[in-house]
Amino acid sequence: MSNPVFHFEIPVTDIDRAVAFYQNVLEVELHRESVDGYDMAFFPRDDSQPGCSGALAKGEVYKPTHDGSLIYFDVADIDAVLARATALGSRVLYEKKDIGEAGYVAEFEDSEGNRIALTQGKD
Repeated sequence: MSNPVFHFEIPVTDIDRAVAFYQNVLEVELHRESVDGYDMAFFPRDDSQPGCSGALAKGEVYKPTHDGSLIYFDVADIDAVLARATALGSRVLYEKKDIGEAGYVAEFEDSEGNRIALTQGKD
């Protein structure tokens, strides 16, 4: 099992606000649908590439938090992503840090109160 994670879900309380936030911050288009009675907004997924994708999820079982699992989004430019996030009212929780050959990491709080991480490789 080379990449065992297939899907993740980020809890949200306001799906419209969260979709607008993530589409702006990550510069991606999310696809909305109802799954098993829950409002979902799916991040892009390319089944021909390694790794996983996921969705924003709204429902009584989904609770935004700083605690628990931490999802890392791989981005081309952490500084640009953090700038877009803070322009929308987000807080930087962990400033961009050089982690050697693996590149850079940072963390921010999304529009719903979740702790979200970023990673950027060194090209």
